[in-house]
Amino acid sequence: MLLSDRVLFLDGEALVIDKPAGLPVDAPRDGSLSLENHLDSLRFGFKRWPLAVHRLDRDTSGCLLLARNPKAHGRFTRAFEDREIDKQYLAIVDGVPDTDSGTIDLPLNKVSTAEDGWRMVGDPKGKPSISHWEKLAVMDGRSLLRFRPETGRTHQIRVHAREGLGFALVGDPVYGRGSTKTRTLLHAERLVVKRDVKPSIIAEAPFPDSFAALGFAAPEGAAPTRG
Repeated sequence: MLLSDRVLFLDGEALVIDKPAGLPVDAPRDGSLSLENHLDSLRFGFKRWPLAVHRLDRDTSGCLLLARNPKAHGRFTRAFEDREIDKQYLAIVDGVPDTDSGTIDLPLNKVSTAEDGWRMVGDPKGKPSISHWEKLAVMDGRSLLRFRPETGRTHQIRVHAREGLGFALVGDPVYGRGSTKTRTLLHAERLVVKRDVKPSIIAEAPFPDSFAALGFAAPEGAAPTRG
C-alpha cells in the first residue's frame, strides 16, 4: 500500500492524504504498522517527515491533514483547537432516524472500567460536543448520514450516533454490534482549512468501497468511489 498514491492535496506547507481504513495514525503498542511507517514516502522532496495535525480512528478512512514544517503544524493545530476547520464525515448507521436532519448537542466524558476498558459517554458535566447531521439515503434498514462536527472530541460521531440518534455506526465494536473482525463505517469525506494569505486547503476523499458494498452510492457532489 503506497500512501503516496492517496494524496488529495499537496503544497509547500500542507499535505492531505486519503487514510485507508485499518491504518492507525499513532504507532500501536503491538508494534504493527502505522502512519509513521509511511512518512518517509510522503516527504516529496523535503528533508523532514510530515507531521499529522489531528487523529482519525484506526477504522476511519478519508481526509487526514499533515503539516510539512513545524510552523505550519502549530498554525493548523491552533485552527483545529479554535474550531476553524470545516469537516464532513460520512457514516452508515444501523437504523433509520425519524427526521432528515438535526443537531446533536451532547457533552462527552471518558469513563473506564477494568472489564470493558475505556469509552466515551454522554455526560452533562463532560466537554461540549456538537454535531450537525443529515440523512442522505436508506438501504435495507440502514442509513447513510453526513455529519458536520463543530467540535473534535474522541469518538464524537460514534457516540453522538448511538446516544443522540439511537443508532450505532455499522461495525462499531465498542458502541454498536460490531466485533474485532468488522470495520466501523466512518469516513472523513471533506476537509477545508482557511489560510490568511494562501488559498484554502480543500480536500475530498473518494467514497469508500466498503460503503458501496452495502448498496450505497456516493452522494451527489461527492468524490467518486475509489477504484
